[in-house]
Amino acid sequence: MTEVKNPIGLCGIEFTEYATPDTDFMDKVFEEFGFSRVRKFKGKDIVYYNQNDIHFLMNNERNGFSSEFAKAHGPAICSMGWRVKDAQFAFEEAVRRGAKPATDATNKDLPYPAIYGIGDSLIYFIDVWGDKGSIYQNDFELLPESERNMVEDKGFLAIDHLTNNVYQGTMEKWANFYKEVFGFREVRYFDIKGQKTALVSYALQSPCGNFSIPINEGKGTSNNQIDEYLDEYNGPGVQHLAFITKDLVGSLDKLARENIDTLNITPSYYDDVFDRIPWIKEDKKRIQEHQILVDSQKENTYLLQIFTKNIFGPIFIEMIQREGDFGFGEGNFQALFESIELNQMERGTL
Repeated sequence: MTEVKNPIGLCGIEFTEYATPDTDFMDKVFEEFGFSRVRKFKGKDIVYYNQNDIHFLMNNERNGFSSEFAKAHGPAICSMGWRVKDAQFAFEEAVRRGAKPATDATNKDLPYPAIYGIGDSLIYFIDVWGDKGSIYQNDFELLPESERNMVEDKGFLAIDHLTNNVYQGTMEKWANFYKEVFGFREVRYFDIKGQKTALVSYALQSPCGNFSIPINEGKGTSNNQIDEYLDEYNGPGVQHLAFITKDLVGSLDKLARENIDTLNITPSYYDDVFDRIPWIKEDKKRIQEHQILVDSQKENTYLLQIFTKNIFGPIFIEMIQREGDFGFGEGNFQALFESIELNQMERGTL
């Protein structure tokens, strides 16, 4: 029997839903990243933020799935909405392929078909998008003008990828979940060692090609950065989201940095990076001033990337610019790993 390459008709990410005990702080961070607070779900305190094709929901409900999720995990990504061609078909096919359905109304805050994903977060299936319209027009209403907050776009266009952290010994299980239910395929495998800790990572690409999910698992000591996340988050989940931009330097110039702090990169990183990748078009001095990482898979292609320190509990944000390079910054993994270790040491956790 021929394997279906995109069995549920996956087409990309529609939204990311957050829940937190401290909504004021998360609201400030969204604003600094350039997200406008625009709408609210009809009849519920679920607020919609937008910047280009990135759609965030902040769930402020006192009861229900997301509220309980935040009590268990602290600041959390409690659900995502994934674009599909037919939501009911996607739900039924995902369950047939082994996914656990979220059918009880008390286990959902939104009215879309859903299954359980990483760490018992939810994956909703959304088929109203693009030419079919928008759930934000249909199911949300404009906030009163006094509550709306329209801010300057910072140039972030879409979610490039999201990374999952899982317990040691379970990476294969979660890789198989994405492969068998959705048709993801493995595109990279990494084994990274720092000065004191180590991790392994699978990178999986969605069958639609619109986003990727690397899965990280720690190795050895429980002080490694993956297990630190798992301890703080109280289970597996989304470690970071990556926002894509066409001009990373310009996007960083616009960030206020009041609540957003990026990782410190050892100055020696820049001793030879521009010799290895001389075809970068951006101002090299500006790249170094912002502590941007640079990588290239082949000549005349490159990517620029930068990572924040932990912002929402143990969750952080990556910002990335791709110039014909569709890797994950493999050449930077060692420098990044060591920078996170350094941050762990500064915080006294390693």
